[in-house]
Formats: sequence, structure tokens, C-alpha cells
Amino acid sequence: MLDMKFLRQNPEAVKENIRKKFQEDKLPLVDEVLEMDKACREKKTRSDYLRSQRNAISKQIGAMMAKGQREEAEQTKRQVTDMAQEMEELGQQIGQLEEEIRKRMLVIPNLIDPAVPLGKDDSENVERQRFGEPRVPDYEVPYHVDIMEKLAGIDLDSARKTSGTGFYYLCGDVARLQSAVLSYARDFMIGKGFTYYIPPFMIRSSVVDGVMSFAEMENMMYKIEGEDLYLIGTSEHAMIGKFIDTILDESSLPQTLTSYSPCFRKEVGAHGIEERGVYRIHQFEKQEMVVVCKPEESPEWFDKLWNYSVEFFRTLDIPVRTIECCSGDLADLKVRSVDVEAWSPRQQKYFEVGSCSNMGDAQARRLGIRVRQKGGNYFPHTLNNTVVAPPRMLIAFLENNLQADGSVKIPQALQPYMGGQEAILPKA
Repeated sequence: MLDMKFLRQNPEAVKENIRKKFQEDKLPLVDEVLEMDKACREKKTRSDYLRSQRNAISKQIGAMMAKGQREEAEQTKRQVTDMAQEMEELGQQIGQLEEEIRKRMLVIPNLIDPAVPLGKDDSENVERQRFGEPRVPDYEVPYHVDIMEKLAGIDLDSARKTSGTGFYYLCGDVARLQSAVLSYARDFMIGKGFTYYIPPFMIRSSVVDGVMSFAEMENMMYKIEGEDLYLIGTSEHAMIGKFIDTILDESSLPQTLTSYSPCFRKEVGAHGIEERGVYRIHQFEKQEMVVVCKPEESPEWFDKLWNYSVEFFRTLDIPVRTIECCSGDLADLKVRSVDVEAWSPRQQKYFEVGSCSNMGDAQARRLGIRVRQKGGNYFPHTLNNTVVAPPRMLIAFLENNLQADGSVKIPQALQPYMGGQEAILPKA
């Protein structure tokens, strides 16, 4: 959510930002907000004037009564009553205007970073850099479910019976592999100085409104019937929500947190749920990183975060690349976003395994997160990034570490988390 003062002073800059995101239908919102804001401030000025006059006049009533001027005192009381009634009406009107202003401000997109390339959708995202040499082996790399089945590591049929499409059972060495990857990711981030968290897996609507747009919520989140609770789609939501309505000491920044959670998503949209596969599903696990920092430090943290993801994947012998999201592909709260994509030897192309985002002060404004300093409080910047999200990451891991005999090599960094195991062997 933008600063109202900035919008008042820079309406054309806000409109130009909307055009850069190819959301011309939102342009009228800027003028609507300005008109409502003007009317709201005028009513507040009138209300403040009435309050000061009422207080001054009320003091005169006692003096009139002491002098026996009862008729004048009664007239003054009626005048005070009229003022109070008008103030009450103004208060209701101000409340209604503020609510309408907030509705529109929540829809107006955040200002994008100058580094963001202009483009209408993800087809115009820009490759920034590659890390590691993508290879295509001289033997066949099967579909990831086939690899898992040969390792006796997945059961989709039973999951369809218990839960429906979009769920799975992992078992044996593949289940252990997923747990090992998450444990390694936890320790990897702790080694970078991050504090480890396991957050609540449900959050209230006030937190949901603070961390994402309504459209995202409708397409992603599961609502708990009869309660003001939603299942989290990522632990970032609960971790940023942790700071709702708090004032942080500037000396406590940056807050660097890494969190594990299961994640639950509807996955409504064009992509849909896979019938046979684990790339797009309703339930998965993830290790996340979250930073709350000073505004001037967020560009540096943004680069640090996506570099951590690159480093993590490279320790597991997985080639990756970074993709800068264009203006039209950025969610409304985001200032800048980079996707990390892993190499698929089977498809001979890269696919998304994580996303790093700088949210600016948008989430802090929505959630009322402030930082205390001598010159006055300010809103911090928030950033989030995926460390690793199995089972999507497992697809890249299995394909890149698959050997000609059908076994899967365990990279050295992961072997301690697999009990020293150096490979997963096919089962008869």
C-alpha cells in the first residue's frame, strides 16, 4: 500500500507506474482516492473546528447559570447539542470515506524498482545469469514420477483415494531424501546467521490482508469454515504477520528469519493441478527466508537472498539460472522479484523452483509494522525468498543426480542427512 502523502504529491508518478504494469483499468482509482481524501480532510477540519468551539462555548454555560442567565444558558446548550450531532454525522462520513480510500489504496500497485524490465506477462521476463553447466546425459532421463516409482518412493494412487488429485504419499528413501533436503536447508540458513522458526500453520484474515492481495488470496488460500483462519500458502505469511501492530527498535534490525512449514494451496488458475506428477500440487513443504530491514538496506538484502538460493542448489550439483520478473508479472505488492530456475535434463530447459521478492514497505504499512528512531517512526522493508520447496526441488534433484543404472547419487553436502548414504538404488 502506497503512502497517502506520496500519492497526493505525485499522482502522475503513481499513474505512470500503473501503466508500466499494464493495469490501465486501475488509473481512475488515483483520482477517486484524491477526491475522497480531499473531502475527508475537509470534514476532519470542520470536525476539529466544531470540537474547539464546543469546548469553548461549554465553559460559558456555567458562568451564565451562575449569573442567573438561564435562557441564554439553555440556548447555548442547544447550540452545543447541535454541534455534537453534526460532529457525530461527520465522524460517520469520515469513517466511510476512510474505508473507501483504503479499499482503493489496497488495489493500487506498489511502485516498482527502476531495475524491473517492462513487459506484459511472464513471457517477457528476462534471464539475468546462469550458474553451473546444464548437461544432458547420453542415457534417458524418465519422467520424475517414473524415477520415484523405480525407487519405490511415491504412491499417487493411494493418495487419490484418501485425498484426491494433487496429493501424494512419499515413502522409503525418497521420503527420507525430502526430509534430508529440508534439514540441510535449515542448517544452511542458520549458518548464514538466520534464526530458525516453525510458525503457526493458520493465520487470521487481518494477516492475510496485510501480506497479499485479495485476488492472490482467492486463488491460493484455503479458508477454515466457521472460523477466522486460513491455512498458510507459505510460511512467509505467518512470519511477516508475527510483527503485526508492533514497533521495533531500530537497533534490532535487520531481522533475519528462516522458517519451515507445510504449505497449502488451491492452485486455481490456468496451470491447474497435475494428474500424474508433483510439480503443482495442493500440499507441500518449504524452507523460507524472511528479512525485515531498513529501507536503504533492502536492495542489498534482495541480492543476498537470491544468491543464497543459488549457492544452496549448487551445493547439490543442480545448475540454476535467475529470471528477473517483468513489470506485468509482478504481484501488486512487489517492488522487485527474481525467480530461481533449476535445469531439467529431461525437458532440456529450466523450470521455477523458488522466488525472491522485495516488498518495499507495502506489507509493513498494511500490518502496522513500524521502527522506532529518534526522528520519528518509519515503516521497514520486508523481503522473502524460497530456500527450497520440495517436492518441486526433488524433481530437479532426481533428474540431475540420476545415474545410467537408475540409481540417484547423493551429493556430499547431503550425505550426513541421509545417514552417510551415497546413493539411492532402484528397487526390484
